[in-house]
Amino acid sequence: MPANFNNSAWFYDALGRMVYGRALINAQLFLLKFIPAGSKILIVGGGTGWVLEEITKLHSDGLIVRYVEIAPKMMALSKKRHTGANAVTFINAAVEDVPLSGDFDVVMTPFLFDNFMQGSVERIFAHLQAGLKPEGLWLNSDFQLTGKLWQSVLLKTMFWFFRIVCNIEASKLPDIEKQFELFGYKNIRQKTFYGNFVSSTVYRRA
Repeated sequence: MPANFNNSAWFYDALGRMVYGRALINAQLFLLKFIPAGSKILIVGGGTGWVLEEITKLHSDGLIVRYVEIAPKMMALSKKRHTGANAVTFINAAVEDVPLSGDFDVVMTPFLFDNFMQGSVERIFAHLQAGLKPEGLWLNSDFQLTGKLWQSVLLKTMFWFFRIVCNIEASKLPDIEKQFELFGYKNIRQKTFYGNFVSSTVYRRA
């Protein structure tokens, strides 16, 4: 059975703020300023869609956005967001089932890969990167371990909770950086949050 974030749609954002304060929000806001005007953007796993309104504050029109979210209740919340004059297409499906043309200027994956085991990450990553233009930007936010005990404890608790509530397959962090290195991406900007536990990185495709 695939992961189902329907069960957490009503409290997902509030839980994130309760545990992490504004760290998860700020990690994503940091990435938005790198979105060029007039871009075609693929957003995968956007949750409740609040990021769409933040993007609209920076670019009120001229963007073409494909917004992919597997949970119907999350998608329903996302569709209520203000998106200005941007052309937003909502796709309620697993992204690996969505055909992608290779013409996206930007791919954004906010806290997506931590839901999957390494094998799934490799398949999803290969699918997504095929949709990104050469020299395109990949904006990724996720958790990372930097050797601090509290990070490991919090991460294990998070995985335990979401495996029970949402049936995610992961029980440990996959090696995301390995995938970006494998496909030749260049790390052009990075910032960490919440005691280095959260990392946001801007990658450029070769």
